[in-house]
Amino acid sequence: MAAAAAAPASGRCGFFVERKNRFCKMEAGRGRVYCGEHAHMEEGGQSGVSRRITCPLDPKHTVFEDKLQKHLKKCNSREKPAPVYFVKNRNSGPADEEETLPQSLNDRTDLDSLINKLKAAAEGLGNLDDCVRSHAALRGELDDPKNGGSAHKHLRQQASILGHLEDLGLLAPRRCFVEFGAGRGKLSHWILEALKTPRDQDPAGDQEDLKDQETPRDRETLRDLQLVLVERCTTRFKVDGKHQDSGVELERLQVDIQHLDLGKVPLIRNKRLPLVAVGKHLCGAATDLALRCLLETPEVPGTTEPAEPVQKRVKHCDGSEPGGTRTDPCPGPVLGLVLALCCHHRCDWRHYVGRRFFRDRGLGPEEFSAFCRMSSWATCGLRDQDQDQDQDHEPADQTEAETRFRSAAERQDLGRLCKRLIDAGRRDYLASRGFRCRLARYVEPQVTLENVLLTAVPTPSG
Repeated sequence: MAAAAAAPASGRCGFFVERKNRFCKMEAGRGRVYCGEHAHMEEGGQSGVSRRITCPLDPKHTVFEDKLQKHLKKCNSREKPAPVYFVKNRNSGPADEEETLPQSLNDRTDLDSLINKLKAAAEGLGNLDDCVRSHAALRGELDDPKNGGSAHKHLRQQASILGHLEDLGLLAPRRCFVEFGAGRGKLSHWILEALKTPRDQDPAGDQEDLKDQETPRDRETLRDLQLVLVERCTTRFKVDGKHQDSGVELERLQVDIQHLDLGKVPLIRNKRLPLVAVGKHLCGAATDLALRCLLETPEVPGTTEPAEPVQKRVKHCDGSEPGGTRTDPCPGPVLGLVLALCCHHRCDWRHYVGRRFFRDRGLGPEEFSAFCRMSSWATCGLRDQDQDQDQDHEPADQTEAETRFRSAAERQDLGRLCKRLIDAGRRDYLASRGFRCRLARYVEPQVTLENVLLTAVPTPSG
């Protein structure tokens, strides 16, 4: 760390910020040593000015003591009323088992036993197909030399996801696209741009002349389209603002998927359009939470009747049962989903939707937790060889004991097998709810090591 300045700059605050190893850069008042934020450091405080005290809601900032009550009403750290669509733990899954520690990976005998269980359970799963797609809406950006390597990799992933949406017949107006784990909202941005691109347009044609031309088809698309972006964290550099004046119905929900009830989102309830779920790298348990959010109705507290089997409670994708009674797990039918999967080491047994699939193979929470940890070997093996890394995902911690029993190549293969088994449980869950599913590699591993896409559409009736 560079040496700190011996004194503050002229006219600047004299408070030394230890965690930044420098003086505060705010201006100090004329004749004062400290800025308003740090004025409480002056002995006795400023003459005629109330002293500053630490905010009781957030000790990282201070407030004038005589204005404390007014500040507490507008402080950004105050507890805000929950939105109507916030239902605590709605999509968490059953809490019917205590958390269990994974089986040890530090003993060779235990590890060999786990690997034998893994190979037996994964038998017959088959291999993943390569299914790389693209879309004309991103052709101009993909060919733009101004986009660096990182931007180009994201664009290729977004283009392939849009291509899969097109192949499945999901990229069309009169839809409500729900982007889980939206981040900056780039995927939703390109969905809108793709819908404004005529289908018969030459992909290699010049896009520039079309950018500012609004056609009747554009207006129809915007009128019959909803975009809902779900992200639990505050995000900088969002692209939502690009579409504020476009007329499209777009809403960003800052909520954890675990607590989201889509049926209570006012924008979605207004038109009850068919839902299409999308996600670009929905890390770990977020994939399972999103599936529960789309397809499950939580149990009513206090009911004494036994719960119906999972595969019978929701018969059709629109939430209707054989007799026509609507259970309404979502405000509109789920037409399909396209989710890029990743970070299986961050999965959780309680949230996991494939528990029945695991139990049918004689596996339980202990094996699941161990397989989740081992799944990180699919990418960590490449890191050991100093090959291409994916910087978008946080690797799992590994001990030396975990890695000394197997070579990097063996760990890679075992990690991929763990991911396949976990994803197969998700596919089994979707199939039990009447969906036709597919797992495929949607981009090359040079683009991202987390390159598996889960797609699902309702199985045709009859």
